[in-house]
Amino acid sequence: MSELWLHDAVFFLVRLVEAAAALVIFTGAAIGFLKFVVGLIRQRAAGSFTDVRLDLGRFLALGLEFQLASDLLRTAVAPSFDEIGKLAAVAAIRTALNYFLGREIAAERQEVANEKAPPR
Repeated sequence: MSELWLHDAVFFLVRLVEAAAALVIFTGAAIGFLKFVVGLIRQRAAGSFTDVRLDLGRFLALGLEFQLASDLLRTAVAPSFDEIGKLAAVAAIRTALNYFLGREIAAERQEVANEKAPPR
């Protein structure tokens, strides 16, 4: 009886964290789209969208972290070897995505900082 209750509670938490991930990613996409449209109307220079990409990237990175957390929760209750293998594959993919996204965000920030720095 207690194992079934624990399984149901973890399943509920998984759904809650997945919903949080979806909400974070959707919010970032909506904000990014609005900033894109405003930037498109105000100025049409391609460099003006770097800030939009940085903001969207941060939301995506946070959403990926929430998704990874939900995957970890999913295997918290009596995982099978099949579930552990799937988690390892998904975790590796999401971690790699997050790593490269983080590197791209850092590079974009550096580029923005260099553009805003006064000439020597």
